[in-house]
Formats: sequence, C-alpha cells, structure tokens
Amino acid sequence: MKIDGACHCGHITYEAEVDPEKIVICHCTDCQTLSGTAFRTVAHSKAGSFKLLSGQLKEYIKTGGSGAGRPQGFCPECGTPIYGTSVGGGPKAHSLRVGTIRQRDSLVPTTQVWTRSRQHWVPEDLTAGGRTKEA
Repeated sequence: MKIDGACHCGHITYEAEVDPEKIVICHCTDCQTLSGTAFRTVAHSKAGSFKLLSGQLKEYIKTGGSGAGRPQGFCPECGTPIYGTSVGGGPKAHSLRVGTIRQRDSLVPTTQVWTRSRQHWVPEDLTAGGRTKEA
C-alpha cells in the first residue's frame, strides 16, 4: 500500500510502501519513553521505499538493549517522530509512526510486541487480529 505522511508543522513530508497487514503496537520501555505515552504504533515500510519529499530530518541514535544503534528520525522544527530504522548501508526498512501517516485510518494494528512491558491500565488486546508476540 502506498502511503504518504507529514510532521505536525508540515516541514517534513514523505512517502513509502507499507504492508497494511503488518501494523505493530510496541509496548517496550524505549517506545514508551520515545513516544511519551504507553506504547507506539508503527507501520513497517518495504526496504528502500521510504522517500523524503520535503524538509530535512534530524536523527537521534538510540542504543537498544542488544547494543545496536537505531536511528530515530524526527522533524527538527516541531519534534514530531517520523521513523526508526537501522544503521549501515543498503536499502533500509523504516518503522513509520502511524500517527504521521495520512492514511492512518486504514492501518489497523494486527500485532503487539513487548507485552510484558505493557502498562497495567492498557487493555491486553488492542489489535484487530489478536496476535501477540513476545520479543
């Protein structure tokens, strides 16, 4: 599915291809902190399909529990988080923040991960498909 999106202020615009059957809610503590809320919802882009149409992103390199770096792209003007991706060369997939995607109403979560970190007040199943996977 071809999607397009933007940050809150409109400085950043982008397009990408995503699989609408692979929309993920992540309950890990990094996603809670980086999103400023209880979980983050992402749509994974097909490798190499993310295209920045306007603006220039700023990146923060988060270090995961494995020690690997994971760039977090955001708007330098309004701070809207746009994606997470991998370090290194070659075509990359991007974990696009669903709230920035114009077609977000069509992107229903299908899977939850890191549910052991789920906040106790968040319902256990937030997905349409009811799939839960511990990472």
